[in-house]
Amino acid sequence: MYVKNRMTSNPYTISPDATIAEALELMRHNGVKKLPVVKSGELVGIVTEREMLEVSPSKATTLSVFEINYLLGKTKVSQVMTKDVVTITSDALLEEAALLMRDNNISALPVLEGKKLCGIITENDIFNAFMELMGFSDIGSRIAVEAQDSPGILADIAQVIKEYGVNITHIAVYRGEAGSSDVVIRVNTQNTDEMIKTLENHGYKVISVLKNNPD
Repeated sequence: MYVKNRMTSNPYTISPDATIAEALELMRHNGVKKLPVVKSGELVGIVTEREMLEVSPSKATTLSVFEINYLLGKTKVSQVMTKDVVTITSDALLEEAALLMRDNNISALPVLEGKKLCGIITENDIFNAFMELMGFSDIGSRIAVEAQDSPGILADIAQVIKEYGVNITHIAVYRGEAGSSDVVIRVNTQNTDEMIKTLENHGYKVISVLKNNPD
């Protein structure tokens, strides 16, 4: 899956010459917490709600509402934005975006095509993609099987499932210790009892079976 498949295209942006008050209003009105900062069509920074709130007067201030609004109306986005922006291209893999966010301790990446801003991808987009890839909301069953890391194991498990006329919709392998792994398989049926018995007869340890019921 690519960044372009999960990003928000044509995101809301703000000028570096805009005020904090304007940026906060734009965020709250549109339900976003991060704004790419654009000047003359080029990305020059990114600003977050948290950054702006950190420089705003606290609730314990003795300033009046009018004084607070005056300060927020005078402080420019350019004074609080992050200038050295970590970016990614729309054709990058989703896991590349996840690694960049983790390694740089950030929660969003502006997405560029050349020098042009074309989108933004956030940690929530990554989480949602992971949920989709693992099929958490799909009707069916999740079967976790402990298996040895040996050639042909996945094919053998898949063959057992095939014998019951069942489709594998999602699969993941979690490496364990001592040459074993947990193979997590999602199938498009809830009738798994006989299948589980056959897997166990093939020498596999079925760790868990979870079934997603329709609404």
